[in-house]
Amino acid sequence: MAQIVAGYCRRGELRAIGGGKAAWGNGEEFDLFPQNGDYGETNFTAEKALALMDRCQVERAVLMQGSMYGFQDRYHSELLLRYPDRFCPTCTVDPFMTAAPETMEYFFEKKGFRAAKFEVSSGGGLMGCHLPFDLAGREMGPLFDIIEAHHAPVALDVGDLTMPSHQPWSLARIAEDHPHMKLVVCHLLAPIPGREKELALSLELLKKPNVWFDIAALPKIMAPDRYPYPAVQETLKLAKSILGADRLLWGTDAPFAATQDSYQHLADYLVKGDAFTPEELEDVYYNNAKRVYFGD
Repeated sequence: MAQIVAGYCRRGELRAIGGGKAAWGNGEEFDLFPQNGDYGETNFTAEKALALMDRCQVERAVLMQGSMYGFQDRYHSELLLRYPDRFCPTCTVDPFMTAAPETMEYFFEKKGFRAAKFEVSSGGGLMGCHLPFDLAGREMGPLFDIIEAHHAPVALDVGDLTMPSHQPWSLARIAEDHPHMKLVVCHLLAPIPGREKELALSLELLKKPNVWFDIAALPKIMAPDRYPYPAVQETLKLAKSILGADRLLWGTDAPFAATQDSYQHLADYLVKGDAFTPEELEDVYYNNAKRVYFGD
């Protein structure tokens, strides 16, 4: 979600240029917002999201930060007040900011945030702007300390296993060093078809009581899989066999993931498959995220 697109990453700045498209500083253009009337031409507002959610019977949503959209902390803080029963907005900082800990403390203490998100992937996050660093090291440690002290969850997008940012061993250390912090690993570690053995080993490593995985954007990540995404369904069966259904959280990653398929398909494809029982679907779609992000 973005009020104003002001991204920054390895290709420089990102700006919306109309017609649902965005352009990086190096001139590369791509589709960022679907052009079907449900989104915007240059942004994706809370009101547009709520209309989609209501149509697809989605009660609540977690608003993630992403480097493509640029930091949305001010907008997210407004949405905390405007729609407290519909959204769980996240806050974020660049850990290399000299006042990063103080800023994170301000977000939780003064602005009322109850969750954080860090886009650290080499492809579209902090390790595209900075040299690779240890996620369990000194850069992120003080931020995790603050998040844990506020009993808040944190989501980390570490990219896929071809990237230096992909550090399941560091994620395991973070979870162990911060046992009272809920850690959500985004996109189920961005699976790569044919690399199921590595995925399974990483999931085994991260099978910890304070670690969850969201499955947002898997249909886009595992393209050209087609609705209802049989390859994604098989990957989810593998994840469930290791972690259990109570560790998986549904999501869409709209608007970007919706440039490939409709929000409706991203919302209902799990029902069309056989990865989960009806009882497990209640957890994956609703109960797990409710416990992790909404504290109830």
